[in-house]
Amino acid sequence: MVMISFISFSQKKTNGTIYVDHPAIAAVEAMTKAFVSGDVEKVASYLADDFKEFDGSSIRTNDKGTNKTSFSKSVKDWNDELDYFSIARSKGAYPDALEYKDESQKDLVWVQTWEDLKGVHKKTGVKVNMPMHRLFVVNKDNKIKSITTYLNNSVMDEIGNSSADRSNGTIYNHHENINTVRKMIYAFENNDFEKCYAVYDKGARFNDTNAPDNKQMTLDEVKVNDQGFLKAFEITSIEMVGYPDYLHYEMDDARVVMSWWRYNLVRKSDKKVIALPVHLMDNFNADGKIISETAYYNGASLK
Repeated sequence: MVMISFISFSQKKTNGTIYVDHPAIAAVEAMTKAFVSGDVEKVASYLADDFKEFDGSSIRTNDKGTNKTSFSKSVKDWNDELDYFSIARSKGAYPDALEYKDESQKDLVWVQTWEDLKGVHKKTGVKVNMPMHRLFVVNKDNKIKSITTYLNNSVMDEIGNSSADRSNGTIYNHHENINTVRKMIYAFENNDFEKCYAVYDKGARFNDTNAPDNKQMTLDEVKVNDQGFLKAFEITSIEMVGYPDYLHYEMDDARVVMSWWRYNLVRKSDKKVIALPVHLMDNFNADGKIISETAYYNGASLK
């Protein structure tokens, strides 16, 4: 045990000092404040002449980075393109300044920050609200020599994708999946439960907007729930309202039938006549089976 403790202790080696307060941190945060305010000249005043900015998420090899002039000009772009633009420390986080002992680092200070980048893109309305981690290298003159930024580029991709009109599939008003939903509804109306439930995949999941805690149900649970509904209500008819739409999306190859119905019911306890509007969203797999269903209706109207 003594030997193990000695080995563990001997493996520790300091390589510098971490500061919570440091002139380099002050320079970094002052530059960030100027960046958010749109002050191009002030941002440039905090940068070294050989400044470079790098995308920490980039997969490009031999990335030469963005130089001082281009980075300074980007200040205006960010302010022009985002409403409510802000960069602030993430909750509970604070910057660190690291002074390394290495001879190659003797004139440099590394500052690492954890921040929240926020705004709304003016043209597309895409909301930007993401954590951002940055590594700054500050030279002996307290000028920022480089920035490496890590953030979620998918948000930026969405802004780019939303900057021009594009389609995302096809809408059908007649389709076999629409036929399937109609047959399922009218089978239920006529108490043909074998035909009704045959359209669902065995692993189908069901969502009812009136369910407590948004609890999903399995097909077996839906069968029990339906029998409870039919004990309480008589279905006099189910009418289709308008016409269903089948949407076959390019993204994720999703297949969705949206349909609108009016359930004409009689509550058995007091013979009250109820007309219940219902909206269904049925998601299909490639084999034409329903894999999930969400029902929207006003549950209070049944009470």
